[in-house]
Order: sequence, then structure tokens, then C-alpha cells
Amino acid sequence: MVGRSWAALLASLVPETAAPAFRTHETVRPLLEAACRMSSGLATFLDIGYSEEGRPISAVVMGQGPRTVALLAGTHADEPVGPETLRWFVLEGLRQSSQLQPILERFQLVILPHINPDGEIRNQSWVTHWPSLEAYLAHVVRELPGRDLEFGYPDLRPENRAVADFLRAYAPFAGYVNLHGMGFAEGALLLIERHWSFRTEALQQAFVAAAQAAGLGLHDHNRKGEKGFFYIGPGFMTTPEGEAMRTFFEARGEPQQAQHFRLSSMELVRGLGGDPLCLVTELPLFVVQRRPAAPGIPKAYLELRAQLAELRLRALKGETLEDARRAFGLQPLPLAKAMRLQLQVIGLLLETIGD
Repeated sequence: MVGRSWAALLASLVPETAAPAFRTHETVRPLLEAACRMSSGLATFLDIGYSEEGRPISAVVMGQGPRTVALLAGTHADEPVGPETLRWFVLEGLRQSSQLQPILERFQLVILPHINPDGEIRNQSWVTHWPSLEAYLAHVVRELPGRDLEFGYPDLRPENRAVADFLRAYAPFAGYVNLHGMGFAEGALLLIERHWSFRTEALQQAFVAAAQAAGLGLHDHNRKGEKGFFYIGPGFMTTPEGEAMRTFFEARGEPQQAQHFRLSSMELVRGLGGDPLCLVTELPLFVVQRRPAAPGIPKAYLELRAQLAELRLRALKGETLEDARRAFGLQPLPLAKAMRLQLQVIGLLLETIGD
């Protein structure tokens, strides 16, 4: 790249003075549609299908470049940062389209800001009280295997069918970024599809630098292949795969649980042809203060995870959790900071495949 990096360019869409807030698909959908309609052909708004409860699933196609990249968020509806990042990216990106011209001339961006609008509604009880730890623990809703959209491709639920059919129409892809998140972590984590894990050294170094610049450490967790999460290094794992998930539960003597896992979205995208670089962001809603530990062992995070069931019960009873905040140094990750880091990851992918 000559001059300003694409990662820095995308991060600048959320300036330091910005004060983003969580919104719903229902409130943002008309804004996205209007922005695309006024984009002079630069972007197209589409409703690609409906959720189980009849809510529309929307997509935006931006740019006219020869290489196609898919951006998706909202798979797990208790992870609201990704959807807000993509909504902001579309609205601000079109408003500042002249700044994004180098990207939009080189790539076609296929964007799915939120594929789980039903789950989004179920999580509003805590999202509207963000950053309350008590509200989050008392009201967070996450779909279990068998209902999990991430491992439901191509046709577990209507949402999976809509997304799969839509992506097939734009395949093959040069890259794919799925914006996920974690409730708690000791820092930033990036998952890299295994075929690219040893071809992304520069990207990994840039991600570490971006996380550090955001005041975040890295979530260093060596899961030793559990559920297909293979350790690349501090802050990096491979993306999980449906077959690895099935193998894990079958080995535990849980064949019915194993049957819940179909293809992941990363496997779907790769199966559509080409050699796409697939990345999954995993940024925490609440940052856990790291404690001294051996490499690959997030000691404080594991200790907190062991207490979460008890903390949820206390939150449901209306108790305050100040003791847990102090014990684990819990701090909410500011939305603007998380959005900038996710946008940087998108930029880093574009830089990597653009070269």
C-alpha cells in the first residue's frame, strides 16, 4: 500500500469524537436503504429473506471491484458490536465514499449486517442497559447447539438458507470476515481459517499492534484443538469446523449433541470456490484483568468462567456484582474502540488479499 493503510482508513470512519450506540435492525434498516438509494449506484440494498419470526434479513452490496469480499455479523445475537460496526461502515462509508474510492474500485463488498434479528430482539433487555454487568448476566440470551446459526449451514434455519443462497450468488470470494465477540476475555482474539494460518504473519503482527494501540492485550488461550480451535499463538486460533465439533462431542459420548453441528459459515464460504482468507473477530464485551500465568492459560478468565453460573443467579436476584468487578478488574470495552478494531481487521484482510 502507498500512503495511508486501508486498516487506518476504515478505522477513521469511527473518529475519536464519535459516540456510537447499539441500534436494532428495525431502526437502522430504513437508513441503510435510503443511503443505498442515494449512492448513485455505488451500493445496492436487498432484503434476502426472512427470519423464523418473519423479520427481514437485509444485505448491502458496495463497490464495483473485480474481487468479492463478504462481511457478516449478528450470528450470535448476544454479540451486538459486529452488527453496529457493519451498519456504521455502510452509512459512514457511503457518506465518505470518495475516501473509500481505492477500496470500492478494487473490491465488491457483500455485507450482511445482522442475520439474526429475532435473537437481537431477545437480547434488548440487557443491550438497552449497556454497560451494566448485572443486566448482561441476568438477561443475555444465546442459542444452543441445534439452534446456533454459525453451525447451521446450509439449511438449519430459514436464516441459514437465506444467507447461503445469497452468498452462492456472489461466489467465489477472495475474503470473508465474520464479526463475533465474547462476553469476557483478557484481550483481543482473532481466528484465522487454517489454510491461511501460516500465510498471514504480517496481518497477525498488525493485529497485535492495533490491539495494543487500543489499550487491549491479547486473549492467550491454547485450547489444544478442543472443538477445532487450534492454537496459532497468543491472540490467535484457527476457526472451528463442523466436523471437528462433531468429533469432539462423539468422543465425549454425546452423539445427539454431535448431530447439531453442520457447516460453519467459514466452511460454507470456502466451499463456494477459490481460496478465501476467512477471519473471525472475537472481542470481549467485558475485559478481564490478566493475572500471571503460563503461556496459553488465561488464568483470570478461566477463574471467572467457573463463577459465571453463580454470578448469573445473583444478578437475577437483583444483587450488585461490585465484588466480581473488583476481583477480576472487569471493564466494559467501549463500543467505539471495539468498532474501530473490527474495522481495522476488515482493512487488514483487504490489504492482505489485495497484495
